[in-house]
Amino acid sequence: MDSTGEHTATVCHVVAMPFPGRGHINPMMNLCKLLASKKKDIFITFVVTEEWLGFIGSDPKPDNIRFETIPNVIPAERLKATNFPAFYEAVMTKMEAPFGELLDRLELPVTAIIGDIEVRWSTSVGNQRNIPVALLWTMSASVFSMFHYFDLHLKQNHVKTDLIEQVEKIAGISQSSVEELRTIFHRDDRRVLELALDCISRVPQAQYLLFTSVYEFEPQVFDNLRATYNFPLYTIGPAIPYLELTQASSKNKTYLQWLDSQQPASVLYISLGSFLSVSSTQMDEIVAGLHMSGVRYLWVARGEASRLNQRCGADMGLVLAWCDQLKVLCHPATGGFWTHCGWNSILEAAFAGVPMLTFPLFLDQDTNSRQIVEEWGNGWRVNSEKLVSRENVAELVQRLMDGESNEGKKIRRAAKQVHDKCVAAISEGGSSTANLDAFINSISPGNGQ
Repeated sequence: MDSTGEHTATVCHVVAMPFPGRGHINPMMNLCKLLASKKKDIFITFVVTEEWLGFIGSDPKPDNIRFETIPNVIPAERLKATNFPAFYEAVMTKMEAPFGELLDRLELPVTAIIGDIEVRWSTSVGNQRNIPVALLWTMSASVFSMFHYFDLHLKQNHVKTDLIEQVEKIAGISQSSVEELRTIFHRDDRRVLELALDCISRVPQAQYLLFTSVYEFEPQVFDNLRATYNFPLYTIGPAIPYLELTQASSKNKTYLQWLDSQQPASVLYISLGSFLSVSSTQMDEIVAGLHMSGVRYLWVARGEASRLNQRCGADMGLVLAWCDQLKVLCHPATGGFWTHCGWNSILEAAFAGVPMLTFPLFLDQDTNSRQIVEEWGNGWRVNSEKLVSRENVAELVQRLMDGESNEGKKIRRAAKQVHDKCVAAISEGGSSTANLDAFINSISPGNGQ
């Protein structure tokens, strides 16, 4: 791209800096694809570590999005699962300098930075260079609000150590919120909690705040947050690849052909996330319970796929290492989703209008499960705190997939209502469409920046 003359002055050049994890990179890329589809003269530099370029560098993307790399902070994916606190701190402390150096050598002037909130230095890097920074939050607004509340009260009490214990003493903090905090950050991960709260404390240094959620999912929370910050807050979700649903690139996938051969709403889709997994014993109980239920299933098990294929056989379903999840969830044959409750997966299920069995394992997933079960009513919880027996698995799966029972009809009505909110938000005049347009307008050259 020409970086001189009048063309340079009119191009909106956005640099995107995601946290180096799939649950962060995917929504950041989906947001960038939305931006690229909305504005022809936008150019996006998407920054990843060298390791992550190897993972996603060949993925299809618009011509106006390019990759740039910074060095690996550590062997990220290998260390992340075994020592997450060390990985988290390395991201916070070792990536700032190479990112700043990358910014300084880019030929095209940078109009704005979109930085993941959990890359805590993006605001300081941008402010030092007089570049507006939009921070992206890739979890629910409810979780963000909880962190903000904790950070605010901990600062007022000048707390330096034993953060979880101190949170328990804060007036107005409910016991359920404390328990959710315990789930998000184990007692042995105090350094992770300190760093996460430091990320939240730096949000006021930004010029914009973006959420991958939909305003209508959490309106009161968003209204409260808008009253808290003195800069624009935009809900632009769901930041999922819905623009790619009409593309036929994966129509020849065997699993989609298998779904085509199944009855409508007859298949349970199962995915328990890309980071943590359940024990082999629990996996075996799930396998046995699925066969007892008689329900057909498509199961994405990543590293466990080969072993589970041997256990499951081919009579009742498929076990895969990967699939195009949104296309599977939106397929007419898919009637339910057993999920670990990662926020991106929830947004995809919400868009697809599929009821859920929630099986939270880590981080924000317990809060997300509560939101599904108690607030939206489009799912039931599986008790993941203890071994779930095969009998319990069979009973839960049969209940979820029975669309003719009163409770089955009720949960599907709720799932349809959530779906309708998604579709309305991204339609012409919808909240997410309007917010995306407003954000693009505000960062475009000649509009006051």
